[in-house]
Amino acid sequence: MTVSVLRTADAWWVATPTGAAKIDTAATTTAELLADRPAIERASSSPGTVPVDTLALVSPVTAPCRVVAQMTNFRSHVTDSGMNPDTIPLTFFRKTSGSISGPFDDIIKPKHVQFLDYEVEIGIVFGRSVPVGTQITESNIADYVAGIVVTNDVSARDLQLPKTQFYEAKSYPTFTPVGPALVLLDADELKRFTDLRLQLFVNGELRQDMVVGTDMIYRPAAALAALTGFQRLDAGDLLLTGTPAGTALSAPPKPVEIIGSLLPPATKWKLFFKRQADNPKYLHDGDVVELSVATDDGTLDLGAQRTVVRYAQ
Repeated sequence: MTVSVLRTADAWWVATPTGAAKIDTAATTTAELLADRPAIERASSSPGTVPVDTLALVSPVTAPCRVVAQMTNFRSHVTDSGMNPDTIPLTFFRKTSGSISGPFDDIIKPKHVQFLDYEVEIGIVFGRSVPVGTQITESNIADYVAGIVVTNDVSARDLQLPKTQFYEAKSYPTFTPVGPALVLLDADELKRFTDLRLQLFVNGELRQDMVVGTDMIYRPAAALAALTGFQRLDAGDLLLTGTPAGTALSAPPKPVEIIGSLLPPATKWKLFFKRQADNPKYLHDGDVVELSVATDDGTLDLGAQRTVVRYAQ
């Protein structure tokens, strides 16, 4: 049975059928908490609870930590980006853990960013150290993965594309909302990863809606088998596993793309973003972004985020 761990500024909690039970632990980081499983188990059966909605929840993944993300890992998103999903390579990028924020915190758009986008993703949280060279397969992945969380890979597209790099464009404070719950899984529960449905709404409008098993290209075991070939991971680190179609950004029509490829880069991007200015899907001041990840039968439920976009003054 899954265990949903919650966090407030001063305590850790377990969600139970009657409310949230406080975990009696000295842990201050996600890694330390995951090492204190007896305390989590005791809280899971505790009769003393408080209503979850009375808690001011923050991210259950603490910083500093490594934040790694998979690029273009859903077939629909690859196609929407103008690429061929049958030939897309397995690739990663990094985000700073300073971008992590809570599931109900505002997303702050910096003054110099014009085109702010969203990406609902499932985050994998590691429960133990994974040295470079560790062999991860479908049969042992649960030995390393502690649980999963809802994440939003917020992106400044006007910085990402012209600079052809992701780190700055995705690393500003509040650009990785995480939570509300870190859902701890056993090996059998992790096998249902492919049944998870990702959904994202902006102002009540459904923008992204996809089941992992029908769309994800490189699933966790394959991704980690590649990642651990060069990247050490530790308990509490976070891997974002990609997003489906429905983001504000999409590839231009083919004739426009061909013409653009013949132009100098500065001219190409100036024209591209001039067209993007007419795209209403980018996030605006006051927009409400809601994300959820769960199986359709509700057996696995990572909870729902609700964040509001604010433009920096």
